Amino acid sequence: PRAVYKAKMKGSVRPSVVDNLFAGSGSFHETQRNTFDTLIVDEGHRLNEKSGLYQNLGENQIAELIRSARCTVFFVDDDQIVTLSDIGHSAEIERWANAEGAAVTRLGLSSQFRCNGSDGYLAWLDDALGLRETANRGLQPQDYDFQVFDSPVELHEAIRQCNAESNRARVVAGYCWDWASKKDPAAFDIVIPQHDFARRWNLGSDGSLWIMAPHSVEEVGCIHTCQGLEVDTIGVIIGPDLVARGGRLVTVPEARSRQDKSIRGWKTMMRSDREATAERLDRIIRNTYRTLMTRGMKSCYVHCTDDETREYFRGRLAVHP
Repeated sequence: PRAVYKAKMKGSVRPSVVDNLFAGSGSFHETQRNTFDTLIVDEGHRLNEKSGLYQNLGENQIAELIRSARCTVFFVDDDQIVTLSDIGHSAEIERWANAEGAAVTRLGLSSQFRCNGSDGYLAWLDDALGLRETANRGLQPQDYDFQVFDSPVELHEAIRQCNAESNRARVVAGYCWDWASKKDPAAFDIVIPQHDFARRWNLGSDGSLWIMAPHSVEEVGCIHTCQGLEVDTIGVIIGPDLVARGGRLVTVPEARSRQDKSIRGWKTMMRSDREATAERLDRIIRNTYRTLMTRGMKSCYVHCTDDETREYFRGRLAVHP
């Protein structure tokens, strides 16, 4: 988001003003106590423990942000914790605040503009993804435009048509395919042979401005390039790391790309604490798709590479209260 804000504000304010407004969470490990009056920490759930390129600086980003300001405001969504290194759970932030002797105030956002402002869609999605049980077993068409596509080719074409209106539609996917085009620009990454579908990840050519580049509609984004940003219509390819079996969704961490850093080291962690690691992996995969499926302000179109999973989501749409 910082790069997008800076690009949008270019020409209206000096670049240095924007740079001073927005800083990364890893830049406060040497800041003196109460240097700032107020720090606003967006995407607080994505905080890491250590800072620096090699994750070897500082003590704990949560503690450092609390110490650096008289008032630190964390915007947190525990359902958007999507990597094993994310430590910004609301309970963890409160624990550090108490340790620092800070007064804690919890506020809930009673409404939101995301997903057409539809709390019904968010509740339905939470229930469908197995994050929490809600009363929203079915989704009413007037709540939100959610469609299931049999083919990724059809999905991508629908997104392309939506994008023609205002350059505000993109395709994203779970990180279940290797980034082959990183070393070979002519190679394709997301390849689904049975549908004659082949696309490239957008992980390098446009950097943080992927969501604004007009040509990037032909590519596929992932959790690392779209979290914190929205478009009008999002197309989501649900890969083999989330599949429906026996009427419920199960997660398959083995189906993630080996290049995906978000769960790097999980096999080693399983050997030391299998139950806790399995629980964290399960939540990360479900959270990842919840985040991807809430990037669309007006609509979300999905294709599931697994047939049973595709029918699961289609069946959930058919449920009426």
